Amino acid sequence: MAVRFRFPSWRVLAALAALACAGAAPGQAAAADPLVVRIGFASVGVDNRQFAGGSSVAIAHAEGYLEKAFKDDPDVRFEWYFFKGAGPAVNEAIANGQLDFAIQGDLPSVIGRANGLKTKILMAAGAHAPTYLAVPEGSTLSSVKELKGRKVSIFRGTNNHLAVVKVLAANDLTERDLQVLNMDAATTNSALASKDVDGAFGNWPLISLAQAGRAKIVYSTKGDNPAFERHSTVLVTEAFETAHPQVVQKIITEFVRAARWASDEKNFDAAVAIWARSGTPESVFRYDFAGTEPRYRNSPVIDPFLVEQYRVQARQAKAFALVRRDVDVSGWFDTRYTDAAVKTLGLEGYWTRFGPDGKPLGS
Repeated sequence: MAVRFRFPSWRVLAALAALACAGAAPGQAAAADPLVVRIGFASVGVDNRQFAGGSSVAIAHAEGYLEKAFKDDPDVRFEWYFFKGAGPAVNEAIANGQLDFAIQGDLPSVIGRANGLKTKILMAAGAHAPTYLAVPEGSTLSSVKELKGRKVSIFRGTNNHLAVVKVLAANDLTERDLQVLNMDAATTNSALASKDVDGAFGNWPLISLAQAGRAKIVYSTKGDNPAFERHSTVLVTEAFETAHPQVVQKIITEFVRAARWASDEKNFDAAVAIWARSGTPESVFRYDFAGTEPRYRNSPVIDPFLVEQYRVQARQAKAFALVRRDVDVSGWFDTRYTDAAVKTLGLEGYWTRFGPDGKPLGS
């Protein structure tokens, strides 16, 4: 009797395929799923350009430091994100599990911690930054004290916010003494140009507007009390750091390498050219850095001054009802990765460390 051979049905073939996949070696499954490291900036370039400016990490991104460092490791790749909504938008992305690293300002980071975000601060990136007060072109206002009762734009929840609160306090004012309007950078510039506000606090966009002759800067925190400075840092989620410490170390080492390059005065022209890929003119960064050393602004070091500033921000955030609970910054800063990078790159003593009072340690 002839034996008929029946080809298996598609259902049987599918079941066999599933069994084959289930029996695959764990290493084979892992190889099929590269590690995607998601890094977010609390800023975005002009017209949504996917670049940032003014920090060493922005240079690391634009020049592909991480991609070059991991070129022989195809199982690790990087995705970079830029947020028009600044720090608050970054916090939302972290809360939704959409970011592993973030470059973010001090106040938004404090607010994120107050709301339960599990992160670690690994290094400074864009610390010691100034804040400016601009008024419409033709305005007679010339000082912070004259803002009482005036309409003033402040982008609340960003790292400009509490810097402004400190500046106001030094001039015997509070936010309640002003008619504060919460506006992002683009809206602020439009309002200044149309003279719909009497003044605005901010950073680079105000410089651009002033250089275009549509506003004038009447105050800067540069040269004033160091406590008025704004600070930004690199954060990593606790989950990512716990799962991938070697990857974290390699990333931070490259960020510190970029910080060393950006700190060298002879590289300043090249640095501003790279930052200008964001669409912000080179002249803006030159204005912003005028009177300060690149080594001061681009230091990646977490020193007692930086930690104290975050502690102060946490207290003030609670005092001004920006957060509902006390924020403990102890245990938040993890200096191991930056310290190891500094040692590996032979940079011990290259950056000055400052005490809580803002004075160089050992002076």
